[in-house]
Amino acid sequence: MLDFSPDQNQTDMFTPLLKDFINMQHELLLLSDKIDWHKLEESLQDKYSDRGTRAKPLRLMIGLLLLKRLYNLGDETVCAAWIRDPYRRKF
Repeated sequence: MLDFSPDQNQTDMFTPLLKDFINMQHELLLLSDKIDWHKLEESLQDKYSDRGTRAKPLRLMIGLLLLKRLYNLGDETVCAAWIRDPYRRKF
């Protein structure tokens, strides 16, 4: 079952948005702006079933795969790097 990326523009008094304290001119963020994430999600959504457990958002999976390839990381290390680095998380 396909799950879409959540809206990242909701504000919360206790949880600041990443865009409020990171450099929006960082290379990963500039690359992220050039990718048509919505088109990628639309083109891959037919690969998912309506049955079973909900999948992770496609943007997360594609983004982690790209980060893995860009930085030559393994499965576990890309997840650890994603947690640790706000630029990779925003990507």
